[in-house]
Amino acid sequence: MEQQVADIGIVGLGVMGSSLALNIERHGYGVAAWERDPQLAETFAAGEARGKQIAIFKDPAQMVHALKRPRRILMMVKAGPPVDWTIEQFIPYLEGDDILIDGGNSHFEDTRRRAAALNARGLRYIGMGVSGGERGALFGPSLMPGGSRSAYDELRPILEDIAAKTDDGPCVAYIGPDGAGHFVKMVHNGIEYGVMQLIAEVYDIMRRALGLGAEELAQVFDRWNAGALQSFLLEITAKIFRVRDRETGQPLVDLVLDRAEQKGTGKWTTQTALDLGVPTPTIDAGVEARLISSLKEERVRAARLFEEAANEGRREINERERIAQDLHDALYASELCAYAQGMSLIRAASNEFDWGIDLSEVARIWKGGCIIRARLLDRVKNAYLRDKGLPNLLLDPEIARLIIPLQGAWRRAVSLAVNDGVPCLGLAASLAYFDSYRSERLPQNLTQAQRDLFGAHTYERADKPELGHIHTDWERAADQ
Repeated sequence: MEQQVADIGIVGLGVMGSSLALNIERHGYGVAAWERDPQLAETFAAGEARGKQIAIFKDPAQMVHALKRPRRILMMVKAGPPVDWTIEQFIPYLEGDDILIDGGNSHFEDTRRRAAALNARGLRYIGMGVSGGERGALFGPSLMPGGSRSAYDELRPILEDIAAKTDDGPCVAYIGPDGAGHFVKMVHNGIEYGVMQLIAEVYDIMRRALGLGAEELAQVFDRWNAGALQSFLLEITAKIFRVRDRETGQPLVDLVLDRAEQKGTGKWTTQTALDLGVPTPTIDAGVEARLISSLKEERVRAARLFEEAANEGRREINERERIAQDLHDALYASELCAYAQGMSLIRAASNEFDWGIDLSEVARIWKGGCIIRARLLDRVKNAYLRDKGLPNLLLDPEIARLIIPLQGAWRRAVSLAVNDGVPCLGLAASLAYFDSYRSERLPQNLTQAQRDLFGAHTYERADKPELGHIHTDWERAADQ
């Protein structure tokens, strides 16, 4: 692109930034870009950007000068201090009503802080979750923008053009003020942790307890992906099982070190859920499982100390088919719990920060482009369309009707894993969450009595609520 006025600026030409630049340009918009690393900028300019309406500048001032006013600048840089550093590079050249957009995985509290600071300078700020990876960014991501409403309205044509499309429209919607967009993206990633863990556990049970090989596993996941469990994560799982190592001929997945890494969003989800008092055990299990996986050397030592389960891979064919169906149903019920926990967390934050988030819209824009896109999101969306104030997805009658017939299979699947010594943090946590949530009476009456005995923390009487918080001298009463 020649030195002409561009529609939008992009800062950061890594995998996501360059892919979004190409996506935006393909939809007819002129792009101005700046990358801190000159070599990365030159490589992009000489390669994928060559001949396109993308101009790459050597410094922020030149890039800002090339933008239409009000200027719109999308930052695709690493979360944390790099975002603050980038903002400082551009502030001297920006004017009132210019728009800065953070498209990285920033913590929502950082986004709230930045939005307030920039608003005080007369600038508008958008914190936007972007999901879909490199391919999504290039051909259609799910976008979760929050912050200045007027800024979103001006950006909307571009965002709707580049977003993924489903039968429900473009996968983008205004989420809410300040940090709402990044909060929803954080929870999206938390659900992603939980669902990935559930799929991993089902794979592990079929591998260790049923003795299924890679091709058999691929067939099972392909079959499941053609039905109610259809999702992006199930689709790629089947593909992974079909890849062979060229040197050994073995399934490549069997050669991958079983130590999963994480970038922090799952942990943030768990921490924030604790702060807001929202139980998210399926999501927590996804985080904890990655932490345990990192203890590889210790796990190797422990494996030598403790005997393997006796029933490994010894089931008959007809029994294996029944168990596989049980695992299918357990996975479906557990995934519903993961989404229920995530949506409840978003609802709690929306109430806490007065964001006014529409949960049906959140489910709608997750239907395409993003990592957790799945057929069941139609059911999630419809549940919140029926009842905007639904406290928990499990309270929707249609969702309840789905889960009720799955309970037997769910319990059998978890029991099988426990009996065979196959870890099932996510499946078990999901079932326990379900059983706890559906229990009219929980044993925390004993917990409250214990707290009152050792700390005089008081308790309430179930039969006499009018008494309020009271204290009993349990030691003296026990001796009488």
